[in-house]
Amino acid sequence: MEKLPMTRQGFAAIEAELKQLKSVERPAIIRAISEAREHGDLSENAEYHSAKEKQSFIEGRIKELEGAISLAEVIDPSKLSGSIKFGATVTLVDEDTDEEKTWQIVGEYEANIEKGLLNMKSPIARALIGKEEGDSVEVRTPGGEKCYEVIKIAYI
Repeated sequence: MEKLPMTRQGFAAIEAELKQLKSVERPAIIRAISEAREHGDLSENAEYHSAKEKQSFIEGRIKELEGAISLAEVIDPSKLSGSIKFGATVTLVDEDTDEEKTWQIVGEYEANIEKGLLNMKSPIARALIGKEEGDSVEVRTPGGEKCYEVIKIAYI
């Protein structure tokens, strides 16, 4: 199987979510199912069906996170340098609007665009890989063509 690159922070977040699901969410949903069963006829018991659906979601998420952890390859960006690669924190300027943006290129399980964590498989990240400071990058996004200039590359 293909390894999933992750930062230490991303790996820790996945472990924390898994621990929360196993130690808090799973026992709570088991109690909810038990209580719903006590209400009688299960065929017309909305609480029971809702709890079973939530249990199914929780169990699926637990399996997904356990799979991700088993395939994780934790990479420490602070030990890297040079051109843009996984773990780089990149500051770009939009050549059309002069708007500056800073993103860190991370694995898909830790990506969160609102927090500045860019999935390494996204069009922007793929276009940035291998670029140096001062390079111009053209990116085809769902919103159209974008041109960025790489201002700064840091490995934190």
